[in-house]
Amino acid sequence: MTALHAPHCSIQVQDQKEKFLIDLFDTLWQRYRGRMEYVRKYEEMILKYGAKFRNDHIAFRTIALEKPALGIFCISRIFEALGYRPIACYEFPDKSLSSIHFEHANLEFPKLFITELKSWELSLPSQKIIQKVLKNHDRIFSDENIRALAHLIQISDEERKRLLRLCSKYFEKLPWGLPNKEQVLTLNQETQYGAWVLVNGYDVNHFTALVNSHEVPALDDIEKVVAEMRNCGIPMKKEIEGERGTKLRQSSTESVVIDAKVREGSKIVALPWSYAYFEIAERPFFKNPVTEKMERFEGFLGAQATKLFDMTKL
Repeated sequence: MTALHAPHCSIQVQDQKEKFLIDLFDTLWQRYRGRMEYVRKYEEMILKYGAKFRNDHIAFRTIALEKPALGIFCISRIFEALGYRPIACYEFPDKSLSSIHFEHANLEFPKLFITELKSWELSLPSQKIIQKVLKNHDRIFSDENIRALAHLIQISDEERKRLLRLCSKYFEKLPWGLPNKEQVLTLNQETQYGAWVLVNGYDVNHFTALVNSHEVPALDDIEKVVAEMRNCGIPMKKEIEGERGTKLRQSSTESVVIDAKVREGSKIVALPWSYAYFEIAERPFFKNPVTEKMERFEGFLGAQATKLFDMTKL
């Protein structure tokens, strides 16, 4: 098992679109794990117990705005062209957030959880900060490129490589100019989520290990996994979201802090800021009272998600 392909290596691809998705997810994973010491320690734990590692879902963050028109679609349209479809919507009114979860037709692929901040619900000073920073958003991923993604089977290998580079850059590069330090700190007072997007752009917020995939007794429930991760020196969330016997249980590492680049006057300086965390999810099988079949809940629970949003607080 190689570290780069660890979460996605078991997926059997059916066509060029699915291969493209694996290449894109692996590229984003490589960048993410390179910044996440906690993830590398988790991988060592998996190897130690001979367990398997599968990615349950990937989370992205956006800000909804009128001019320029921004929000969930900035990310979702890329993945929808590659076979993902919206499944359910979630509202977090206390945080001014809305989310949509997407699934691929091939259910072996990770789910996507994409969120937007409803900027119009914020105070006027916060709205002005967001509008000032995001007004210089790079060109949105073009309709031509979306069309090419939707027809990957018909294009050349060189064109696919170009699109992969373009997609990777879209998520890794800040899509607007560097914010001012004061703007980030001020916005953070009202919405830590908004401040996070200002400095991280559309970068991955978290990947998620699926406890069910471990398939070894030592790591077959979330309590065991969290305890072992703590033993490995990984700082973990204090609580596990979801009681025993419920259909979804989640926890996570603490967020890694990196030096984000911001402007301070005429200088570019480093501002220590939260980057990402690594989530753990357990989806216990339960008996469907209607069909009497053993099933697994593949959605998300708003009460749990709202607490996990807070893991990027400094």
